[in-house]
Amino acid sequence: MPRTHAAATAVALSALALAGCSSTATDDDAAASGEVQLVREGVLTMCTNPPYEPFEYEQDGEVVGLDVDVVREVADDLGVELEVVVTPFEGIQSGADLNAGNCDVVASGITITEEREENMDFSAPYFDADQGLLVAAGSGLDSVEALEGLQVGVQQATTGLDWAAEQGLSTVEFEDLGLQVQALRNGSVDAVVNDIAVLGPFADDELEIGTTFTTGEQYGLGVETGNTALLEAVDATLERIREDGTYDAIYETHIGTAPSEG
Repeated sequence: MPRTHAAATAVALSALALAGCSSTATDDDAAASGEVQLVREGVLTMCTNPPYEPFEYEQDGEVVGLDVDVVREVADDLGVELEVVVTPFEGIQSGADLNAGNCDVVASGITITEEREENMDFSAPYFDADQGLLVAAGSGLDSVEALEGLQVGVQQATTGLDWAAEQGLSTVEFEDLGLQVQALRNGSVDAVVNDIAVLGPFADDELEIGTTFTTGEQYGLGVETGNTALLEAVDATLERIREDGTYDAIYETHIGTAPSEG
């Protein structure tokens, strides 16, 4: 937040004090009427944590990806602009960013879990996901058993970390996917576990997908607990884009294939 002169701050505080009662009443009236209330008027703010290609990543100085395109459809249906805010994944998955008013919706390849449902309200699922294994090409690492005694890179606060811990693997935590892959390339870890959909783009002459671990996970968009009006709007958009073919087009653009039926 930019700094302001003391005089300007005093004027602003005085204005807030005078307008406080009427402003609160207006917000309460909007909530009671079921109107969607946003952190900033005319803007739907989305918190996300790139790099997490193809869901959110930087391209030509702009954050793009499947999640961004889906949430932009929500913004379009609301008749507002979309603003993308980059924040650490911990604040996203814990609900802290939503509770602090940093954004209206969180979208960052977030798997719906019971623990996270205690921190935010989730939309209907919009993407099916499993865990995957990224390894050095020719390493032969293709199973949980093959990882015994090795160092496995995982992303902090993710279901990949939880899954690896449940398997009894020796893990090294990283703040984001990019740092995980960098550690694999420089030999700091022997393998990387993360969602299979985001590991594919890193497969090349040096790295390959070792295997996929079927976990049955699903992604959801998150809003602050109790923000029923926005949640209903998000779910309405998800239903609309599935019915009119928009979701299929977004999926094919970023994943390269049509979504599976069912």
